[in-house]
Amino acid sequence: MYPRDVSEPEPIRFRGGNLTLAGELLLPDRAAAAGRRQVPWVLLLPSWLPRDRDGAFDDAAHPAWFGSGPMAPSRPGLLRRLAEALAEQGVASFRFDPRGCGESEGDWPGSDLFTRIDDARDALGAMRSRGELDLARTGFIGHGEGAAIALSVAIADPAVGALTLIGAPARSQRDLLRRGAAMRARTGVDLEHPLVAALDRWSEELIERAERREAELSLRLPGPARDRVTLNLAGWEQGIHTPAIALATMLHRSVSLVHGTADAWSHPDEARLLRDVLAGSSEAPDLRLIADAGHELAEAPDQVMAEIAEEAAGRLVARPLPAVLLAIQEMG
Repeated sequence: MYPRDVSEPEPIRFRGGNLTLAGELLLPDRAAAAGRRQVPWVLLLPSWLPRDRDGAFDDAAHPAWFGSGPMAPSRPGLLRRLAEALAEQGVASFRFDPRGCGESEGDWPGSDLFTRIDDARDALGAMRSRGELDLARTGFIGHGEGAAIALSVAIADPAVGALTLIGAPARSQRDLLRRGAAMRARTGVDLEHPLVAALDRWSEELIERAERREAELSLRLPGPARDRVTLNLAGWEQGIHTPAIALATMLHRSVSLVHGTADAWSHPDEARLLRDVLAGSSEAPDLRLIADAGHELAEAPDQVMAEIAEEAAGRLVARPLPAVLLAIQEMG
């Protein structure tokens, strides 16, 4: 259940390329009570690996890939927690199941990074027909890979005003795979999930094959099921050659960085690198380190979620809209 002062979410389906993707729009209660009064809004984008709209590993659609029982992914996911916190700040949000996850069509292992970027653009476009949303006050919150996707979309879209990047990478997918696998080997973080364990075990082969631009890599997952997952290596090769730090040099927008100090997927040094680059190309970004929190920020109390949401809401100031969006806004 959502908090009392938050509207019930509205299920939304939209076209992502040639597929139908599913998500939900969450409006603050006072927006619903005021009819069509336009409110600021945020698009929430999840981290690496198959995840649901709440930002948690998608064990419902991929039961053999992730642990069960005590090893199950943490609930509620980070994006669900942030959506609730944003609504209490008077900010609407939209989050959706990536292709092949949750209720969305498609195949996650067969997708690639550039397709996921296109899906985020399609989600942004779908929400721009909603009369309740103020298109001049649009923001992104991206987690992990979602942070890189947010940067990619915002660079070319002047109507996106503010970004909050959580657990963001800076360097290439090659570096992140190597450093993350080493960190998880030391700490055991997330290795209860067969897909994570298989990726870490075969990370060097994955990197080599992706850099040779091979088409696929077949992984056999550990555990009794011994499932095989065939990965489309195009997405991994794209991640190797599209580091977020390069994207950051092209961004001229308000950015805030949040990072758990115990992140085993993206070291806090990544956030420091992004901060230094963004300081030269956009407004000086804030960096908030969450002590002892991992990549999911599951250890962070609700008060921290409220503070992240409040900070993001405060940066959702109106931006000049291109003519086509201004016309859509006026019609809405």
